[in-house]
Amino acid sequence: MTTSPEPVIIVGGGQSGLAAARAALSARLRPVVLHVGVEPVGSWPDYYDSLTLFSPARYSALPGMAFSGEDLDRYPCRDEVVAYLRRYAGSVDADIRNGVRVTAVHSRPAGGYLVHTDTGDEIAAAGVVAASGSFGNPYLPVLPGQRHYAGELRHVAHYRRPEPYAGKRVIVVGAGNSAVQVAHELAPHATVTLATRAPIQFVPQRIRGRDLHHWLDVTGADRLPRWVLTRLVRHAAVLDTGVYRDAVASGLLARREMFTAFIPDGVVWADGSREPVDAVIFATGYRPHLDYLAPLGTLEDGMPRHVGGISATHPGLVYVGLEFQRSFSSNTLRGVGRDATYVVSALAAGMSGGIRGRSRLTRRVSAPR
Repeated sequence: MTTSPEPVIIVGGGQSGLAAARAALSARLRPVVLHVGVEPVGSWPDYYDSLTLFSPARYSALPGMAFSGEDLDRYPCRDEVVAYLRRYAGSVDADIRNGVRVTAVHSRPAGGYLVHTDTGDEIAAAGVVAASGSFGNPYLPVLPGQRHYAGELRHVAHYRRPEPYAGKRVIVVGAGNSAVQVAHELAPHATVTLATRAPIQFVPQRIRGRDLHHWLDVTGADRLPRWVLTRLVRHAAVLDTGVYRDAVASGLLARREMFTAFIPDGVVWADGSREPVDAVIFATGYRPHLDYLAPLGTLEDGMPRHVGGISATHPGLVYVGLEFQRSFSSNTLRGVGRDATYVVSALAAGMSGGIRGRSRLTRRVSAPR
């Protein structure tokens, strides 16, 4: 096998990094995966205990390895995904280094990069794949009075289980899957209100007896390009078998328009009323965790400048696992493999073709998607 004299550094050892490592091996590159965790399973062990995939096992696998078990229509739980990624990492014959945090990436005048780590290492790399995900960078909005709020305030990234909230008054902020799933789990233990800026949009989990992901797959909707998706998908939606919709309709889950401010013991609602609240959990999403790329100047307000995962500013730099990177499923188990193959193929072409390869890479970046 012909390999690059210098490795391609893959930052992150979760689903995106593992998919990128497999794609790099197929492209005859030499991947080195640097992962901050103790084992290459990404952030999955840190999600809340009851988390369950919204896609069935048959539509949730990375390239080259299906989920085990006979019932591929089941919805894998968090710990099953962790076990799956552990097996997957073992099947990828790449240099995976755990417990290593990338602190900075610098470009070299003659091409390529120097990757700095918290262990003091400086690794020369022919290319860099940023696959560090977003779980480490939860987005927490700041509202008036928030600094003086005396109750518990946290992002859903730091929520684990409902029992600590027993008997409390809790607001869950958000209108997506995580917000509704956590609020529904809390409801038997606490008084829960969902705070959203618009009514919750429910999408049927099953249509004509088949899971929604079957239809996304056979129609090709799961692979629609980003420019189409941004026109079609305007608001967060919740996949639902009917349980969540019924909970809202019955009043088990109260829903109110987003509050406007905090007070020391609670919140001020949009209608001006005040309510004491013991805890507020923000399920307000995440932002790419890419601070190590700041020295390159490729980030704008923390977001990478890219087209389809290929850097628009630096040859030899690509991304995997960004939300809506190339399709609806880009940052999911079922879709990240397609993006990994795409960007790594472009990376390999640029590395092997010299000036001609870089020209080809530039044409790819410039092409509309």
